Amino acid sequence: MLKWYEVKEQAAGHKRLMLLWYIYKLAGKNAVKFIVFFVTLFAFLGAPKIRKCSEKYLKVAAGKAAAKDTFKHFLSYAYALVDKMEMFTDNFPFKNIYFADEAQREMLYKDLLDKKGIYFLCSHLGNINAMRTFFRSGTVIEDIKVNLFLEAKQCKIFKSFIDKISSDNPIVTYPVEEIDLTTSIELKDKLDSGEIIFMAGDRIAPNNDNAVFQTDFLGRKVNFPIGAFKFGMLMGAPIYFIACTKEKHDKYAIHIQKFEFIGKRQEKLEELERQYVKFLEKLTSKYPYQFYHFYDFFNV
Repeated sequence: MLKWYEVKEQAAGHKRLMLLWYIYKLAGKNAVKFIVFFVTLFAFLGAPKIRKCSEKYLKVAAGKAAAKDTFKHFLSYAYALVDKMEMFTDNFPFKNIYFADEAQREMLYKDLLDKKGIYFLCSHLGNINAMRTFFRSGTVIEDIKVNLFLEAKQCKIFKSFIDKISSDNPIVTYPVEEIDLTTSIELKDKLDSGEIIFMAGDRIAPNNDNAVFQTDFLGRKVNFPIGAFKFGMLMGAPIYFIACTKEKHDKYAIHIQKFEFIGKRQEKLEELERQYVKFLEKLTSKYPYQFYHFYDFFNV
C-alpha cells in the first residue's frame, strides 16, 4: 500500500512556479489555469501509481473512476493550488467566501469575539487556505494570530514558492512530525490568550503510524490519527471541524461544526472522533473530487 508520506511531490519546480506567478501578474488567472491544465495533464500521464490510487478512491467515493474522472481529480487539486496562490497574496476576493451554515457561523463569531482560543480540526478536503482570506478581511476580529501544523517534508517546492510570493503572513507553522511536550505547552498558552490552531485529522503521523483509530468511512475501513484528537482534548479550547469547498463561480463555502458533548474523558474522545468522521464523510460524499488524498486511503 502506498502511504501519503511515500508520495513524492509532483511540482513544476521553483523556477517554473515563479514563471506562473509572473504570468498571473501580467495576464491574469485564466491564463495561468490554461497553462496549469497542460502541466497537470503531463503530471497525470507520468504518475501511474498516484493515478491508480485516485482511481481506487473514486470508485468508492464517486462510484466511477474512468480516466476522465481521475484526471478531473488531479485537475481539481491543481486549480486549488492556483487559488492558494491568490489567497496567500491577498488577491482572492473576500466576497467570494461564505459560510454554509448561519447558526454555526454565529457560534464561531461569538467565540472569536469572546477572545476564546479555537482548535480547528481540518482535513485535506477542499482548500483550508480560504480561511486565510477570511481572517485577513478583519470581518470579526483584526490581527488574529493563527498557528498551523504542516507536514514539513511534503510539498517543499510549493511551500517555498508560497513563502516567496506571500504578502505579510501572520501564520506561524509547526512541523506535525515534531510535536512534543514543549510544543504542547507553548500552544496551550497561545490558545489561552485567544490564538487559534489548525491541525488536520485525516492523515496518520509518518513517524508513528500505529497511533491510530480505525473506523468506517464511506463503507470502508480507514485509519485516522488519534494524536490530532487527543491533542485537541488536551488543549481545553473550543473545537470546531472545518472544511472549505470550491463552489460555482469561483466561490468557496466554509463548512464548520462546533464539537459539543458532555461526558467522561474517554467518552468525549470517542465522540470527538465519531463526529469528525461523520462531518468529513458527509462532505466527501458531496465533493468527492475535492478530497485530495493521492495514496491508498482505504485499508484494502
